[in-house]
Amino acid sequence: MSGEATTASGPSVDLRRRSLRWPALDLAGRFSGRWPGLLALYLVSRVFSTTILFVVYEVATLTGAAFVTPGSERSFLDFTVSWDSDRYRTIALHGYPGTLPTDAAGEVLPNEWAFLPVFPTLCHLLMVATGMSFAVASVLIATAAGAGAVIVLHRLLEPRVGHRSAFWAVLLFCFGPLSYVLSVGYAESLSLFLLFSGVLALQRRQYQLVLLCGVVAAFTRPGALALALALAIHLVVRWRTERASLDRRELTRIVVAGLVVAAAGLAWPVVAHLATGEPDAYLQTEMAWWVDYVGRPDFVPLTPWFMLAGRWLGVAGIALVLLIIALAAWWLSRGSTAQLGHEVHGFVVSFGLYLLAVFLPQQSLFRLLMPLTPLLGTRAIGERPWLRRSLLGTSLVLQPVAAVLLWLYVAP
Repeated sequence: MSGEATTASGPSVDLRRRSLRWPALDLAGRFSGRWPGLLALYLVSRVFSTTILFVVYEVATLTGAAFVTPGSERSFLDFTVSWDSDRYRTIALHGYPGTLPTDAAGEVLPNEWAFLPVFPTLCHLLMVATGMSFAVASVLIATAAGAGAVIVLHRLLEPRVGHRSAFWAVLLFCFGPLSYVLSVGYAESLSLFLLFSGVLALQRRQYQLVLLCGVVAAFTRPGALALALALAIHLVVRWRTERASLDRRELTRIVVAGLVVAAAGLAWPVVAHLATGEPDAYLQTEMAWWVDYVGRPDFVPLTPWFMLAGRWLGVAGIALVLLIIALAAWWLSRGSTAQLGHEVHGFVVSFGLYLLAVFLPQQSLFRLLMPLTPLLGTRAIGERPWLRRSLLGTSLVLQPVAAVLLWLYVAP
């Protein structure tokens, strides 16, 4: 008995010592894994991010800095709906242009067809129903969707990696360098909520819900094709490991969900074609943002990263891209990453491939990496206190830097 008592008291003494040493950093114990605790954490993070943006706005106003987006100098609320949000405002108020805008040489200029309709449509409906301005409606919807993304992210990770690792993934998500976009007039938080919900539904084998989330996500932000590929990976895994229990009805649901999500992910270029009469209206619009970086090349999948790196850094740039791909492959092949489950693992691999295939890396790359957040739930991070604290501290330092550089001067 005395030996058992001594053994039992050891951990409690150790925990007391740790709590005295790190009283403010035992966060997983302070916030419950239930949704009220997660929402409280999210609220704290929104106050932090909003305060940073407010300070940036006030300092910019006092120093006479130029506000790039028209009207964003009028008030702090208008400042929170700058950049891409200004495009969403135009869509919510006026819809999409029937004719592509062009320059004197006839080249397509950046325009609203690069932005998908779900977020501005929700803003429009809320504006009509309540009479509120676009700025208020967009911020409310984005912030609410961010709260949903936090809860779904925790539920997605906790069964696989436990509460502590899942909690730290949520914490790093809430306070990440680009997390201020979760509560400004951007579609990011809504897209993340839909994508995380789709992966959670896939994890729970609710294929009709995967289909629904995937279709809505496909018209919210580009990237839903990754969910279709994740469904294909899921099918292969189940076919190899559970073939005997995989009946025809369930097989049909998986295949139908994957095909419908894939079709939805490819549908917007067709919509743009029908609305403008230009067969490649969407592609021309997207590539109008490439001009300052690589000119107007022909689009070839899997080449944009190499194209940009080669133009600016030559052979060294190509080598750098290959190194990034190798490091990503190494991280994704680690056992701790595989512990996330093939649904999460398959989705992050698929989304990474999507970015490599079609995206030209620029300043918005950091924001577009946010769907890869479930990788922060790996035990390689969650079980290393020094690493997770270092990541949190770095995030807290980088968020004001990102707010200044990526919100005041160039679009995030």
